[in-house]
Amino acid sequence: MSSVEIRASSRAEAVYAQLRDDIFEFRMLPGDRFTEGEIALRLGVSRTPVREALQRLQSEALVQVYFRSGWEVVPLDFTRFDELYELRKLIEVNAVRMLCTHATPAVEHGALARLAQFWRAPQKERLEDGRLVAQHDEAFHAALVAAAGNREIATVHRQLTERIRIIRRLDFTCAARVTATYDEHAAILGEIQHQCAERAVLLLSGHIEESRAEVRKITLHRLQTIRTGGSSPHP
Repeated sequence: MSSVEIRASSRAEAVYAQLRDDIFEFRMLPGDRFTEGEIALRLGVSRTPVREALQRLQSEALVQVYFRSGWEVVPLDFTRFDELYELRKLIEVNAVRMLCTHATPAVEHGALARLAQFWRAPQKERLEDGRLVAQHDEAFHAALVAAAGNREIATVHRQLTERIRIIRRLDFTCAARVTATYDEHAAILGEIQHQCAERAVLLLSGHIEESRAEVRKITLHRLQTIRTGGSSPHP
């Protein structure tokens, strides 16, 4: 790759990161319309890296293009999110059942024990940065699915995670939800380690349902606050 191509790739990556953050932080709201030229002017770049970044965001279902009329931030569809959360629950419940009833390399080699060590940390050692906790939360759920050993299911789960991230991460804007996540993850891992499948499934299902309810409430409140000129990120 030539130096010119490297610079172009870097610009496209920077534009992608900025626009993705703008969408995730609701600086660009669901339903907002814009053109490539407007974005290029705002970010001080040419339209080429903007187009590349938007095509990548389109593949993640964050924006959509309208022929001859520009782009739009994809409106939030809570029916779709509910369906995605239901699929997520099916995948993760299946993984937990497998971990409780079958010997897997992750269980045998102590991978889940190392995961438990992080989530069982005492209060004073726990992370407080919601963004970091959100990353660890995704890693926790991905690790459960990966540990079950089906690579195709793990791939689908990763794609699913990308599609719900825009609202799921809001679950960690509230300190109480961060604390609950640590406690609930630790409890789920405990039941898996004791091979209590039904109890582990019950805890995991409740954990996912609580998260779904919270992110819906937080998302709607945050959007309403922004649109009415407020600044509070959560109830």
